[in-house]
Amino acid sequence: MILAGDIGGTHARLAFFDVEIGKFRLVTSSVYPSREHVSLDEIVVNFVKSSGLQPASACFGVPGPVRKGRVETSNLPWVIESERLSHELGLVNVELMNDLEAEAWGIPVLEAKDVVPLNQVKATLPGNQAVIAAGTGLGQAGLYWDGSHHRVFACEGGHADFAPRGELEMELLRYLQTRYGHVSYERIVSGPGLVNVYHFLRDTHRGTESPSIRDAMSHGDPAAVICGAGVASTCPMCEQALDIFVSVFAAEGGNLALKLMATGGIFLGGGIAPKMLPKLSGPLFMHSFVNKGRMQTLLETIPVSVIVNDKTALLGAARYSQEHMTSLVHQQA
Repeated sequence: MILAGDIGGTHARLAFFDVEIGKFRLVTSSVYPSREHVSLDEIVVNFVKSSGLQPASACFGVPGPVRKGRVETSNLPWVIESERLSHELGLVNVELMNDLEAEAWGIPVLEAKDVVPLNQVKATLPGNQAVIAAGTGLGQAGLYWDGSHHRVFACEGGHADFAPRGELEMELLRYLQTRYGHVSYERIVSGPGLVNVYHFLRDTHRGTESPSIRDAMSHGDPAAVICGAGVASTCPMCEQALDIFVSVFAAEGGNLALKLMATGGIFLGGGIAPKMLPKLSGPLFMHSFVNKGRMQTLLETIPVSVIVNDKTALLGAARYSQEHMTSLVHQQA
């Protein structure tokens, strides 16, 4: 039995998987509000106790750079350590990996129904792939093609400097610099980033705030309110904020495709992309994605898809744990 975790700044998702003939069968899963708990250890212990199951191995995808089995999470006040989790679970070893690394590990086991293509590419040759995911933060990871397999690697590209492409985005950059100093792509392409864009439009008098939207934002998730109203076209300022978000998301996706030479495909993961699928499926996203001057022709050959299976990172963590345990067994044989 494999214990897998997909840990985010908003939700911590845990699941037990069984492996049957190379297929991962979900046994049970739960979702916990991350900020209502003092540590991942507390959540994991509660989940294992309530499930009545004992894992043979465990792997958790966590936000932030993992170094020597330890991570100080990017959007949570947690320090997660594999050694401490191993002790809590009574296991010899617990694996930690970046959350987007886990998402990337899950891509090879996805089915056709788990992804929605945003463009049509006639023929795709094997090559590097990449995943970029907007949620509480902006995560990125790569899948290097070695000639026979994809090898996953993590990165922290979401924290790279935001590069404005026109006067409006230059003003957005200056606006955010007054608040944050350093402005990364995550300050725009994330749940809190969408709220930042909305506030920019409001504070620079580029629209009139609807009282109903203001009230809804004060009583719920502001990013979800803006996204919902933008997709439904019921609030002009929300729709404008969403258009800026989508355009910048696409531009950074194109940047990632160029940096990794991801001719095998770009995957949009995270919790936000499926919720704004009607916007992503429109012309704005792909126009911004391919708009790279002399490299436009190359980018037009790269397939772009939205991952709509919200258990992809859990599957990835389980897949890594299974392969790691199999490798250890072979080494000991």
